[in-house]
Amino acid sequence: MRAVVQRVDGASVSVVSGSGEEPGEETVGEFTGEGLCVLVGVTHEDTAEKAAQLARKLWSIRMLEGEKSCSETNAPLMVISQFTLYGDARKGRRPTWNAAAPRPVAEPLVDEVVARLRELGATVHTGSFGAHMRVSLTNDGPFTVLLDM
Repeated sequence: MRAVVQRVDGASVSVVSGSGEEPGEETVGEFTGEGLCVLVGVTHEDTAEKAAQLARKLWSIRMLEGEKSCSETNAPLMVISQFTLYGDARKGRRPTWNAAAPRPVAEPLVDEVVARLRELGATVHTGSFGAHMRVSLTNDGPFTVLLDM
């Protein structure tokens, strides 16, 4: 399991629907102020235990202002699935996605990260698995960390 974690000063995610001249867009998650935006990728070997480990790390990592964590400040998190974190572009000009887990494996594990965070007391906003999304955020710092579980 892989996560790109960014300290942000507000974030939102919208789902894009339709095509052509009138595409629609619906905001499905949003928060203002300090928090974390987390892009989560899942690979074939990942388990519910790794999802729980990632949730605990996200809740306790000291990335916020003053070296605080979300657990200390009750800052929200935006968790968005992103299979492209397992893209491999070492050969050729097109990335391959062989290392990314398929939807039946990945979706329940991303949901598990969110559920575990909420069990810990976190306010969690999410995107929509597999949808075309637009993520907007204000990176604060910038402060970005890559986590591999």
